[in-house]
Amino acid sequence: MRWATFATETGERVGAVDGGTIHALPPGETLLDHLRQGTLPATLDEAAGRSTDTVALNDVRLLAPIPRPPSMRDSLCYLQHMRNAMAARGVTEDLPDIWYDIPAFYFAGPASVVGPYEDVTIAPGSTWFDFELEIAAVIGGTGRDLAPHQAQELIAGYTLYCDWSARDLQALDRGLGIGQAKGKDAGTTLGPFLVTPDELPDHAFDSPFDIEVRASVNGVLVGSGTTGKMDWTYGEVLSYASRGIPLEPGDVIATGTIPTCTLIEHFNALEPDAPTFPGWLAPGDVVELTAAGIGTTRQRVVAGVDPWPLAPRPRA
Repeated sequence: MRWATFATETGERVGAVDGGTIHALPPGETLLDHLRQGTLPATLDEAAGRSTDTVALNDVRLLAPIPRPPSMRDSLCYLQHMRNAMAARGVTEDLPDIWYDIPAFYFAGPASVVGPYEDVTIAPGSTWFDFELEIAAVIGGTGRDLAPHQAQELIAGYTLYCDWSARDLQALDRGLGIGQAKGKDAGTTLGPFLVTPDELPDHAFDSPFDIEVRASVNGVLVGSGTTGKMDWTYGEVLSYASRGIPLEPGDVIATGTIPTCTLIEHFNALEPDAPTFPGWLAPGDVVELTAAGIGTTRQRVVAGVDPWPLAPRPRA
């Protein structure tokens, strides 16, 4: 099934999507509540039977399926993306061994979540603004210290995930050596739907589903690929994330960027004005991301604000 969260005059509603119709559950119910309580209808017939009214999909404003997740992690399951990004900066050596030993991830801010068709504001002070097309798993149960096959069973569904990235601010973060910070705070898109695993091609904890994805800016294709060539699978990433801490219903764990579906991989620091690079995002640009079987997000980039200056500390 496909689940949507949409805006109404009295607050958000949730419903099961059947073609162009949403079977809306009673007001006040949310996807997060149903995931926590284990009460999400398992079939479209069940959802329709519990629906209080129906609305046309084209008549509503879709929100993120879970507008404020309990937690979000962004992984790096596609090591080729990392290699391509390093090459863009002029770094040609192979990845350090640690990337092959454990699945990397960092925590993202739930307050940064925006819906699939909402405007995205450029990070304050950034002139190298970028997007990253990813797929995220949404957790539907609770578990800790899980084996990969156990972790896979906790997935309630999948959604598109766009990691909006300020590459110039990310370079400052990198200098600190303690992980991602303001380079990743500008926005995180979830949507347009939460798609249950049965809607996607057969997959298992050690064999991810394989679907086509596309990313474009202003109607011009930037990158495309498929999801199946993951170096770390969902089961492995979730197993690692659950070490010593429980995964909770509504937690969002993304795959990291599918190779070529981001601007940084087409950049060349040695030739920044090369005609093959489409340029960093600017106000008015429209970014469209598509994943077969999951849906399409379409968002306009808008200008940000100037950051409030902070005086540097005296050097010791």
